[in-house]
Amino acid sequence: MADNDTALTQLEGKNPIAEALAAGRSINRVYLLESAKGRASDLSKLADECQKQGAVISYVNRARLDSMAETQAHQGIIAEVAPYDYQDLDRILEHCESQNIAPFLLLLDHIQDAHNLGSILRIADGAGVHAVVIPKRRAVPLNAAVAKASAGAVEHVPICRVNNLTDTILALKKQGFWIFGTDAAATLHYKEADYGGPIAIVIGSEGEGIAQKIKGHCDFLVSIPLHGKVNSLNAAVASGIIVFEAASGRGQS
Repeated sequence: MADNDTALTQLEGKNPIAEALAAGRSINRVYLLESAKGRASDLSKLADECQKQGAVISYVNRARLDSMAETQAHQGIIAEVAPYDYQDLDRILEHCESQNIAPFLLLLDHIQDAHNLGSILRIADGAGVHAVVIPKRRAVPLNAAVAKASAGAVEHVPICRVNNLTDTILALKKQGFWIFGTDAAATLHYKEADYGGPIAIVIGSEGEGIAQKIKGHCDFLVSIPLHGKVNSLNAAVASGIIVFEAASGRGQS
C-alpha cells in the first residue's frame, strides 16, 4: 500500500504549484500576493487555474507570505495541497515486469539536505528512473524546500518509503537486481560499469557516504575520479554523474 504519512502539504513558487496542478494533485487554497489582484500576470493565471480546480484564493500581503514560507523564494504564491502520496515499490516492480522493462531504481541512504533531495528527484526524472526509494528514518521529509529544488519533479517521479533500506536491498537482490554503490576508493570507474538489466544505484548521505553495512551488500562499487583539491562531491552531483551514465548505458540517452 502507498504510504501517506508525509509533511508535504505546502508548495511555494510558480513551478512547483504548476507541476502539482498538471499532475492532478488536489490544491485546497492558494495564498497570492495582493498586488497581483486584478492584474494580468503569470501569478494571476496560475491562481485562476487553481481556482478552476476548486482552490480557494486568498490575497495577502508580502509580510504574511514571508511568515508562511518555508523557503526563501515563494515568488508571491503559496498553495496548501493534499498530502503527497508515496508509491508502493512492489507495484512499481510489477508494472515494469508487465511491460517487460528492466527496472532502474535510485536508493537514497539517509539524504538529509532538502536541496540535495530535490535536485536528485529532478535528476531521476530526467534520466528515466522508475522509482526513488528513501528510508522512513534519518532522511529529510518531503517539504516545500524539496519541492522547490526539484522544480516540480516531485510530482512526476514515484517516491517509495521503506522501513529498512538494507532489507529492501536484500529483497531486490533476490529478485535479480544488481546493486551499485559509490566509493572513492573503488577500483571500478563509473564509466566502465555495466548498468544493464534490473539495477539499483545507492547514493550515500552528504557527510558520511553510504553506510558500511549497505556498502557490504552492493554488488559493485564505482568511483568518480576527482582531480582537484576538494576530494568529494555532494550527493546530488554524484547522483547526476552516475545516474545519467547508467541511463546512457541502458539506451535511455
